[in-house]
Amino acid sequence: MTVTDWQALAARVTHPSGLLIDGAWVDGTGGRHSVISPIDGAMIAEVSFASEYDVDLAVMSARRAFEDGRWSHKSPLERKEILVRWSELCAEHSDELAVLQALEMGKPAREAQAVDNRAVIRTLRWFGEAIDKVLDEIPNTARNSLALIQREPAGVVAAIVPWNFPLTMAVWKVAPALAVGCSVVLKPAEASPLSALLFAQLALEAGIPDGVLNVVNGHGQVAGQALGRHMDVDVVTFTGSTAVGAKFMEYAAQSNLKRVWPELGGKSANVIFPDADIAKAASTAAGSIFYNAGQMCTAGSRLLVHESIHDEVMEHVLRAAAETQPGNPLLADTPMGTVVSAAHLTRIHAMVERARGESGELLTGGEAVLQETGGSYYPPTVFDHVDPSDLLAQEEVFGPVLAVTTFADEAEAVRLANGTQYGLASAVWTCDLDRAVRVSRDLRVGVVWVNCYEEGDLTVPFGGVKQSGFGRDKSLHALDKFTDIKTTWIELA
Repeated sequence: MTVTDWQALAARVTHPSGLLIDGAWVDGTGGRHSVISPIDGAMIAEVSFASEYDVDLAVMSARRAFEDGRWSHKSPLERKEILVRWSELCAEHSDELAVLQALEMGKPAREAQAVDNRAVIRTLRWFGEAIDKVLDEIPNTARNSLALIQREPAGVVAAIVPWNFPLTMAVWKVAPALAVGCSVVLKPAEASPLSALLFAQLALEAGIPDGVLNVVNGHGQVAGQALGRHMDVDVVTFTGSTAVGAKFMEYAAQSNLKRVWPELGGKSANVIFPDADIAKAASTAAGSIFYNAGQMCTAGSRLLVHESIHDEVMEHVLRAAAETQPGNPLLADTPMGTVVSAAHLTRIHAMVERARGESGELLTGGEAVLQETGGSYYPPTVFDHVDPSDLLAQEEVFGPVLAVTTFADEAEAVRLANGTQYGLASAVWTCDLDRAVRVSRDLRVGVVWVNCYEEGDLTVPFGGVKQSGFGRDKSLHALDKFTDIKTTWIELA
C-alpha cells in the first residue's frame, strides 16, 4: 500500500465498539473507555468496558453454548470449515486489521499486515485443517477388554491477551481452543481492543455460532480478575507479565482450581561467540530488540558477546540502531513505530534513567523523540558494559533498550544467559556445531535459536520455563491445554 492509502484508510476504518455476548454486540455496564493512539496522543475511539456482571453474562453464554453442543458436538470437519472461512475473511480484511493495530498500539501498518495478519490467517487455517487429523487411541489391552482414550473439549476457556501483538496472541489461543470444541471468552488488552473487535466480527460472519466466541473489553483488575475467579471458567490461557500470571494462579486456587496456562515475560539473550558470522549475528541481535519497539516477551534485550569481538559487534549494533529510528507507523517506510502509550514511555524512560546510575555506559538513545507530535516515540537505546547483576540486565524493560555484557569463555556465557528469573528464549551464535549443541542443551529456556532469531513455524511449540511460565502456544501441543483425556474401559464377554 502507498503512504496515502494507509492514512486514508485510518480515517475511514470501522469496527464494533461494544461487548460481544451470545452473538450480539451490547453495551457493557463498566462505562466507556477512550482508546488513545500513541501516534499522536489523540482519541481514536470509545469502546464499552465490561463490569463483573457483564463478564458473568459472557461466561454463562459460553457455558450454554458448550453444554448444548452447538459447537462442541459439531464434527471436526464442520468446525474446520468455519475456521478456514474465518481465515479467508481475515485475509479479505487484512488492510483494516493492520491499520487498526497501527492506530491502537503503534505498530507499523506494513508490519502488522505482513507479520501479524499473516500469522492470524495461517493459524486459523492450520488449526482448522489439523483438527480432523488428531485421532483418539485404542491401546492394546487384554483380549476380553477394550480401552478407549479420547480427547474431549475442556469447556469454557478465558483467553486474556496483551497489546503488543493483539491479534497474533489472540489467535494462538482462540484457534486451538475453538478447534477442539471449547467455547471462548476473549479479553483484549485495554490499549488494543479495536483489532480484536473486528476480528470477532469476522468470526460471526464466518459462521461461529452465537455464544461460542464472546469478547469482553475491560480493565485487567475488573474483567480479567472476574474471569480468573469465575467458577464456570474451566481454563485460563494468559500472555502477559509474570506478576499478573502469578495472580491468575492465585485466582484459580481461590475458585475452582481451573487450569491456568501462563506465557509470561522474558529477558532473552543473544550469545555471540568469536567464530560466529559477526555481521549477521550483530545485526540480527539488534533487530531482535528494536523490532516492535522492543515490546516483545522474546525481545533480545541482553547481548552477551565474547570479549575478543566486542568492538566489532558494537559497530554493527550501533549502525542498526541509527537505521531503526521511530516514526509514524502509517508511513510505508517507517522502520519502527511507537511504544504503546505515554504511560509506557514514561515507564521505559524511568528504567533508562535508573540504568544511568548503574554500571553501564549509555552509547545511544535514552531520551524520548518526536515529542512535538504528541505521540510516544522512544529510540533504540544501548547500554554497554552492563554488570549482570544490574536491574537493566535482570528486569524486563519491554522497550527498545539493549544491555550489553562481555564474557570470557563458554562456561561464563552459559552462566550469564541463565542468570535471570526468566527462561523464555535465547540465541546462540557460533559456527561450531558441537558448541551449538552443547550450549543449547545447557540453556534453561523454552526456545533456543541457533544462528537466527525469532524463527519458527506453527508446527513447533512456543513457551518458556522458570518465571516465563509454562504455557505452550502453537503446534499440536497447544491442543493439550484445551482438552481433557477420558479413558473408557469396556469389559467384553
